[in-house]
Amino acid sequence: MEFDERFTDRLPFHDPDEAEQAHAGATASSGDARIGHLQRVPLFSGFNEDELRRVAELSRIVEAPMGTVITQIGEPGDSFFVIIDGMVAVRTPVGAGSQLRPGDFFGEMSLVDGEPRSATIVATTDLRLLIVDRFHFWRLLDETPDLTRRILTILSRRVRHLEQTVNAILHGPSPG
Repeated sequence: MEFDERFTDRLPFHDPDEAEQAHAGATASSGDARIGHLQRVPLFSGFNEDELRRVAELSRIVEAPMGTVITQIGEPGDSFFVIIDGMVAVRTPVGAGSQLRPGDFFGEMSLVDGEPRSATIVATTDLRLLIVDRFHFWRLLDETPDLTRRILTILSRRVRHLEQTVNAILHGPSPG
């Protein structure tokens, strides 16, 4: 099942009240529901209500069923994703990668460097995702410097982990 970002506003919400609010255009109530979801995401821990409200204003929450391909390696990327509920599998050119869980994010690399997606991400459970498109991503980073620092820290850890993995593959286990 392919995830088409153009139709994310049509994907169903788990919470019927949220779906009614979204369809009725009740932005205050649905914004409050989004803030509630954001408060559970470690990436946004310590954010004050104004910062959370700004994230909610610049994003949308969608759901995708298990088996949905969220991103496809080699395709252009124009969204950043934060997992609110559920899990995904990461597949890279070197094979299956890790699982990402609630609070983890993906899709930022294509937004930062303009290159195609570097991994295929597949929902291994039903998902609830926070999605920020390219334009809003840059606004969000400009307006919330703490988020920029957190994303950079996690990206740096990912690069270090990848370097360690490649080094272990090339050089084998260290003699002991």
